[in-house]
Amino acid sequence: MSLPAGTTLGPYAVLGLIGAGGMGEVYRAHDSRLGRDVAIKVLNAAPDPDRLGRFEREARATALLAHPNILTIFDVGVHEGSPFLVCELLDGQTLRDRLAGETMRAKDAIGIALQLARGVAAAHALHVVHRDIKPENLFLTRDGTLKILDFGLAKFKAESLTRPDSDTIAVSSPGLVIGTPGYMAPEQVRGALVDERTDIFAVGTVLYEMLVGTHPFRGGSHAETMAAILNESPASMSATIPPALERAVYRRSQCSRFST
Repeated sequence: MSLPAGTTLGPYAVLGLIGAGGMGEVYRAHDSRLGRDVAIKVLNAAPDPDRLGRFEREARATALLAHPNILTIFDVGVHEGSPFLVCELLDGQTLRDRLAGETMRAKDAIGIALQLARGVAAAHALHVVHRDIKPENLFLTRDGTLKILDFGLAKFKAESLTRPDSDTIAVSSPGLVIGTPGYMAPEQVRGALVDERTDIFAVGTVLYEMLVGTHPFRGGSHAETMAAILNESPASMSATIPPALERAVYRRSQCSRFST
């Protein structure tokens, strides 16, 4: 469903399309009540149960997690049968666009990684595991603030939510592989149960990529990459990387490999 400029969703007036993907479209809109521009993510009409479940998980997880390094959700609703969520409007670029296959200065990479770690720690404190930390889901605003996006694959523990039935919204069964090849921890690749270490593994993988410019586990296909995650050590880093930083990266990118 495409919304032309001027379409209203309650108090929100659509200003224009920001982007589109398999899940739906994201629009810039104006909130007439508070006099501010926001982003509205509209799910495609008549979504299948899997997409709807991811959408609901994203809304609930992000609303639960109030933190400067996590995207803020303002509102949710339904427009002509299509669910939508309203969130803060970000100005900047994804970490994937920032990297573009290039390396970053160690100082800059560490600054981003620290913000990422703070956001992930805040989620873990409320027993929420993101399960899909990757450069595409990390946004850098123009002032240098990192925002974690897309909690659509998040896994909750029942104690983190207040609704009696809410522990069922993100339950995954053993044997089901969930995540993005290349950023999945070994237990995700195996289809085993995940915990907070799964995200820590992904943080180490992202930090490695920022410093080296390539992925630590390389393969010509998704299957080969996942096999490398299970069976190989990360490729050697540049000699210009400080040894203490290299040890920290390897520790995080190996954190769940030998503990599950």
